[in-house]
Amino acid sequence: MDIKRQRPESTFSNRLFSLVGIVGLFALVVAGATVWLLLTDPVTVAESMDSGEVTPLVQSLAGSIYDALVRLMHYL
Repeated sequence: MDIKRQRPESTFSNRLFSLVGIVGLFALVVAGATVWLLLTDPVTVAESMDSGEVTPLVQSLAGSIYDALVRLMHYL
């Protein structure tokens, strides 16, 4: 005798947890890239902190994340 189970309805809390997970994953990637950049290119980070301008830091972060994604795609 099989009992039919109904799928739980999609609630606000389920979607909220998904959104929080996506934001958390994004924050994890940015934090990891920042630490990587701090270890591999400390001059850029120091200049950015000294001048207060974040554009070189953001460009370096974007470049390192892009390079990591390209390497990952080549690996796959």
